[in-house]
Amino acid sequence: MQISDLPYPDPGVPDARSGPRFLLWLGRGQLGGQLKSLGWGMLHFGGIAGLPYAVGLGIDAVVDHDGHRLLLVGALLVLIGIAISVGDVMLHRTAVTNWITAAARVQQLLARKTAELGSALTRRVAAGEVVAVSTGDVEKIGWFVEAISRFLAAVFSIALVCVGLLFYAPELGLVVAIGVPLVALASLPLLPRATRRADVQREKAGKATELASDTVAGLRVLRGIGGEELFLGRYREASQEVRKAAVRSARMWALISAIQVVLPGALMIAVVWYGATLALDGSIAVGELVAAFSAVATLLYPLRHFEEIAMAYSFSRPSAKRAARVLSLTRTAAAERPGPVAEPDPGGDLYDPHTGLLAPAGRFTAVVCGDPDQAGRLAERLGGHAAGGDEPEDGAEGANTDADEAESADELPSVLLGGVALDELALDTARRLVLVQDKDPVLLSGTLRELFEVPASGSVEPEAALRAAQCADVLDAVLQSAPDGIEDPMDARITERGRSLSGGQRQRLALARSLVTDPEVLVLDEPTSAVDSHTEARIADGVAGLRAGRTTVVLASSPLLLDRADRVVLIDGGTVAAVGTHHELMQREPRYRAVVTRETDEEQRLAGVGLTKREEALTEIEESA
Repeated sequence: MQISDLPYPDPGVPDARSGPRFLLWLGRGQLGGQLKSLGWGMLHFGGIAGLPYAVGLGIDAVVDHDGHRLLLVGALLVLIGIAISVGDVMLHRTAVTNWITAAARVQQLLARKTAELGSALTRRVAAGEVVAVSTGDVEKIGWFVEAISRFLAAVFSIALVCVGLLFYAPELGLVVAIGVPLVALASLPLLPRATRRADVQREKAGKATELASDTVAGLRVLRGIGGEELFLGRYREASQEVRKAAVRSARMWALISAIQVVLPGALMIAVVWYGATLALDGSIAVGELVAAFSAVATLLYPLRHFEEIAMAYSFSRPSAKRAARVLSLTRTAAAERPGPVAEPDPGGDLYDPHTGLLAPAGRFTAVVCGDPDQAGRLAERLGGHAAGGDEPEDGAEGANTDADEAESADELPSVLLGGVALDELALDTARRLVLVQDKDPVLLSGTLRELFEVPASGSVEPEAALRAAQCADVLDAVLQSAPDGIEDPMDARITERGRSLSGGQRQRLALARSLVTDPEVLVLDEPTSAVDSHTEARIADGVAGLRAGRTTVVLASSPLLLDRADRVVLIDGGTVAAVGTHHELMQREPRYRAVVTRETDEEQRLAGVGLTKREEALTEIEESA
């Protein structure tokens, strides 16, 4: 796989059972690139390993005053130099290619998993952890994949030097053959401790990243309640913990680096001392002594790759573990069932067996829940999304384990559309039939025209959707902030996540985008929570008119929206408690009235007493008559 061939047509199905298994799967996928890199690495390191022997032969030729042999040695040195140069260039090229292609494969896998899980992903994994996996962790995983071929080539060159010395200068070769493995493995006992310290550092860094991500995401709210300094203080404390952990980790890696310098130096001194003794006794020639000295000196370079592979693995292992955890998540427990079923016929009702909620086809149904979190979970269920647990705390693995989530999803029956379970449909089919807009929809950066370039039926034009969502003032605001020369607001750009717009403006643009898709079933979770009452009333009329004849479910507690609905459903205690129109439920259902009017317990009690007295008076009148 070359960089120019990216992205992968299919990144494959990863082995996400554990971090090491994921790394092994990734390495097998890069086998061709690894073999190329290993081949060039063997050429490069082989040239380095052969350099001392050529130098030794040249010195022997000088001592023997053999000019012809000296010329041959010179030609050999030129060939070795070419091999070293070409091998180094191609080794770097192929190793970096392995790095980039491995990182691209992991990013494609993460992107595919994110698209599969949707907003349910952040309910099961902290948002900061997802950010850390898709950025820094991907780089560390690619580093390990890149370092493998260089390490194997370095091992090859070390073996070549040791074996060559055993034949070229047996006395010194034996010393080198014994000393080099000891030097290479001397830092091995320190690696577990260094790995643990590196794990602690990454854990603390991940928590700090999650805290920073959550703080930035809620910065406007924090400023509104005066909690900005509190969270900034928490981040300062977290960053100091990261710094301390990084210093402790760096000390251990510095000790390992020192060992990799001191011990080879000690081996070199021993070889020189012992070789000089043998040369004075006449047991070896001067050329053999120089060759042995040069061989040990050149081994310093490949020996450094032992430290690199240890660092690369210790850093990539927890990164691979986090990536494997994200990639192991499934949409629902039904994901392992046989192939997807056929698409339901158009015009089917949407039914949730768990709550008893029925949204008739072609009707505008409003759903009232006393618990906003319950409303959000219900919206996800209606879209066929995973029924994950509560959102995890900062730095936590999540409120529920993966097994608990799978068990919970398996216990809950699937939502039905036209009698067909949504989680048995193909993912793209389920997304096309049922669209869920959650409380906090995301606007990507780009022009307004690009914002509306989404999969859609084509029946609703962007202009009609913008009118229904009451976006006239949004278009004016976007056009005013656009550079000179732009006359059409659809060509104006919005910043990332629409941060240049107010909350109400972002909400209306997201609503217009959802209306453009024109799905068979549209589920809106509090679509007007950030707009004023006058605008909300116009939006209610616009959505009802534009979605006439299409199934629409709105989870809200605003009387303006509820009054416009064909039918209203009250969810209490996780099940349907009452069904009717807004006015009917206001008159006969105190629980509904408490949610919609925000009545306190005392107000509900007084209202109940007043209602009882009125009923008693009517009874007395009827009896007297």
